[in-house]
Amino acid sequence: MVTNKLVLKIYNQVKIFFKLFCTIMQPNHENKGRFMETNLIMEGFKFMALGMGTVFMFLVILIFAMNIMSKIVHKYFPEPHVDVNADINASMGKQQDNKNVIAAITAAVIHHRQG
Repeated sequence: MVTNKLVLKIYNQVKIFFKLFCTIMQPNHENKGRFMETNLIMEGFKFMALGMGTVFMFLVILIFAMNIMSKIVHKYFPEPHVDVNADINASMGKQQDNKNVIAAITAAVIHHRQG
């Protein structure tokens, strides 16, 4: 909820800024050539702001959608509980198997070196 309020506050501040910016940059009818340059620059800024705002809003919506999906997945498909004692017991058996494997490898290397 706090994030929604923050996004709306930022959106309103950006909207107020661009309204103020557009009123400041109103064309001066005395210089027709300068009016055209200013108008083109303003159009460029408007399109830039529109594009950046669209991407920003899409990313905000994407983040919210991913958070909701994460909560749904964790609710219906929880992670399995790992039994620590079973892992310790399994590793004890593996150590014995590892000793047998090491002995077999050592015997194979010795046999290979002897030729």
